[in-house]
Amino acid sequence: MVTEPVRAEALRLAAAGELPAYVYDLPALRAHAARVRAATAGTAELYYAVKANPAAEILRALDPYVDGFEVASGGELAHVREAVPGRPVAFSGPGKTDAELDLALAPPVHRLHLESPGELARLIARDVPADVLLRANPELPGEDTRQAAASPFGMDEDGLAACLPLLAGAPHIRVRGLHTHLTWAQHDAAALAGLARRVTDWALPWLGAHLPGLDHPELDLGGGMGVDYRAPDQVFDWRAYAAALPATGARLRIEPGRSLTAYHGWYVTDVLDVKRNHGRGYAVLRGGTHHLRTPVARGHDQPFTVVPRTLSGPSLSGPATLVGQLCTPRDVLARDVPVTGLRPGDLVVFELAGAYAWNLSHHDFLMHPRPRFSYLD
Repeated sequence: MVTEPVRAEALRLAAAGELPAYVYDLPALRAHAARVRAATAGTAELYYAVKANPAAEILRALDPYVDGFEVASGGELAHVREAVPGRPVAFSGPGKTDAELDLALAPPVHRLHLESPGELARLIARDVPADVLLRANPELPGEDTRQAAASPFGMDEDGLAACLPLLAGAPHIRVRGLHTHLTWAQHDAAALAGLARRVTDWALPWLGAHLPGLDHPELDLGGGMGVDYRAPDQVFDWRAYAAALPATGARLRIEPGRSLTAYHGWYVTDVLDVKRNHGRGYAVLRGGTHHLRTPVARGHDQPFTVVPRTLSGPSLSGPATLVGQLCTPRDVLARDVPVTGLRPGDLVVFELAGAYAWNLSHHDFLMHPRPRFSYLD
């Protein structure tokens, strides 16, 4: 949905010749984060997955409503330390370099998620105290986790077992629990909570058997809360999810990203040309997937609203494909979607553009101008 503040800002940017642009509604983002915080309070700690949108303005808006931030690179770690200094950070990622491990230890991050026995050995060799979670990738019963298990992320039970003798000789490495992330884009809150129960049913006995001295074990359940690009007004049911999480006595942590920020960012551009080619309608927009790669990366149509600005000239009605300026047939933002009287100069405001959007895109292809960024506050 395009709110009135966003519509007004889109028209202002267009009048000033400052399109394409990203527009973020920070008060609405704060209100959404406050609702998520209220729904999960007392059930799970809330860490924001910075990869979804690392803009400093976004991090600072979320800061009062999250317990910490999850990063997946040394660059993200340095950026978070600068944007929201002093906040707890969990450092994930399957390919940490030696330089990134050093950065995570000076000063130490709140939790370092270890991906393999080899990464653990490299950490032990530094002889610096660290609080860690072992990233587990178990093959739990059920089709959804078997697919996730065949991936480069984390460790199966053999990999976890290989860590145990290394830990026995490294008292400076303090294992606090396990980290898992076994699904993506799950819209069903009950199903995601059910997966969390299956994780805890496996993880707590494993910790009890192999790390029996661990008090108050931590289980980081990752993210996976979905955003439905086909139904932009539907929001993940956080209250139902929190209510269905298992009461185990363990310290639970979740790492939402997209589901926090997607709803409060818009990509605003205008129509350069409309035409028909071999019977198909096309609207050529300023910008494109080098700014907003999300739809082509995920294989969906990005939801949008048209803000009319012109009353004359060529127009396009019926099914139309919205494309950008790039010299590639993959520069598609929405395919065969209905439009009515779309004309050059009209604005197209793409919704759900607050996550995995600009930061996911191939910015410099064809060297077009970069978009503007507007943060409504």
